[in-house]
Amino acid sequence: MTAVGTAGFLVAAEEYLRDHHPEMWADAGARAHFNGPMFTGYDSDGAMARIASMNMLLHGVENPTIERADSLSEGHPGDDRYTLVLANPPFAGSLDQETVSKDLQKLVKTRKTELLFLVLMIRMLRNGGRAAVIVPEGVLFGSSNAHKAVRKMLVDDHKLDAVIKLPSGTFKPYTGVSTAILLFTKTSSGGTDDVWFYDVRADGMTLDDKRTPIEANDLPDVLARWRNREAEADRARTDQSFLIPKQEILDNNYDLSLNRYKEIEIEEVEHRSPVEILDELDALEVEIQDGLKRLRKMLA
Repeated sequence: MTAVGTAGFLVAAEEYLRDHHPEMWADAGARAHFNGPMFTGYDSDGAMARIASMNMLLHGVENPTIERADSLSEGHPGDDRYTLVLANPPFAGSLDQETVSKDLQKLVKTRKTELLFLVLMIRMLRNGGRAAVIVPEGVLFGSSNAHKAVRKMLVDDHKLDAVIKLPSGTFKPYTGVSTAILLFTKTSSGGTDDVWFYDVRADGMTLDDKRTPIEANDLPDVLARWRNREAEADRARTDQSFLIPKQEILDNNYDLSLNRYKEIEIEEVEHRSPVEILDELDALEVEIQDGLKRLRKMLA
């Protein structure tokens, strides 16, 4: 994981494995992998790297690979090495051109960190490896050459599996930036036939700064539908999730924003005529005047 921070993603991943795959404890090789190279993270901040290491140790991972490293600079770690990347890299920022790895610059000419991290993750995966990356929504529709180049790379050169739009406020109180999750598989030979879109409207928490638990939560449905994507082909674009063929994405200049493809169902509302409303107001006025007359008689 690049920009590992306090290793929250890695902790969540190891907890999931403990809960859902208890069989790995019966295999010595699987146990050794779990307690060693399975969890790898890099951060340019030395203090963050130390906190991340401590966090993993406190959660029972004996020897995680957490290192201080600038993932975007020359000599960045891990080309073609990993089978799975989970990341929530910085949402915005720019770097000096001189500090960015020449390898990354060959793939996309930009100083924007959100784009550079995406390209880095593609580089870090071995063919067949998968990634789940949270990106600012601007990555999906930005009009710069670099934005388009990264989206084209995902769609044409690899296999873009899904775009999951998250509700605004998901990362409050830290930031109000609108975000999405990109799921993709590195193939180096294409493979995108269609892309699955899901519009998450609720994530089980209020979308204000307090982020308190509520009942509304689309995330279990996201997971269930992701596991049965073949059935999504019959979904209408007015639904919360649907598939978009690759050609349509190409026709829209590689735009990956959900709103570009979602259709809004407009309900026809039958309004009363203005004359009918005015007649009703006249009748109410007469009723009010009659009531006032009776009240005056009672007071006289």
